[in-house]
Amino acid sequence: MPLNAKKILPDAERVINEYGDSIYRLCSVMLKNTFDAQDAVQECFLKYITKAPNFNDSEHEKAWLIRVAANVCKDMMRKRRRLSPVSPDEIRNLGKSEDNAQILGLLVSLEEKYRIVIHLHYVEGYKMGELSAMLGISEAAVKKRLQRGREALRELYEKEAG
Repeated sequence: MPLNAKKILPDAERVINEYGDSIYRLCSVMLKNTFDAQDAVQECFLKYITKAPNFNDSEHEKAWLIRVAANVCKDMMRKRRRLSPVSPDEIRNLGKSEDNAQILGLLVSLEEKYRIVIHLHYVEGYKMGELSAMLGISEAAVKKRLQRGREALRELYEKEAG
């Protein structure tokens, strides 16, 4: 099936402008590497362009992009043994506000399964059910990961403050 460039390219530009920063922050938190995050974002949007999916609404579109970005990041983590981590200062600069910046700075130290759930819930504002569908896990698993992630963040915060 040939790509309809006249339709896809304006859509791709809109999607990149609308969701690019959010996808980049997610990839940066997951991969802890600026260059890998940039590669993952490009791969995510390339998949959007080549697959040209139809969406019911903008939330469905964003959820699809987040799911693809998370899967691309997971694939990259499997393929690469050594990652040079993004500094906490670089992650803090990605935050939308000072509160989010501090959370993002601490997130890089968490296990990946907690990082993604906390980022999507607290930074991007997704609800439990949405996270469950996006990540392919039960709502109970989402709640438990949020709880354990908050506990780990609290410990990191107390270490940093103390």
